Amino acid sequence: MRVDKFLKISRIIKRRTVAKQIADQGRILINQRPAKSATNVAVGDQLTINFGNKTLVIEVTALVPNAKKADAEGVYQIISENAKN
Repeated sequence: MRVDKFLKISRIIKRRTVAKQIADQGRILINQRPAKSATNVAVGDQLTINFGNKTLVIEVTALVPNAKKADAEGVYQIISENAKN
């Protein structure tokens, strides 16, 4: 599954176009390597997402093509969340 689609389905980012923009700006790392929006994500991958004011590190636990809102939090596990001051 593409990283931009995963971020939308997991509800980490609300819109896929926004997820694509963030990925193409180099603000997403998969296993410590820069990722573009078309980079594939697999179960067990570690994603580091740099938002404007925080950094979120998650691990992919499942890939579901059409996750409902209730199932969205089950596709990843938060490893760390750091706010920048």
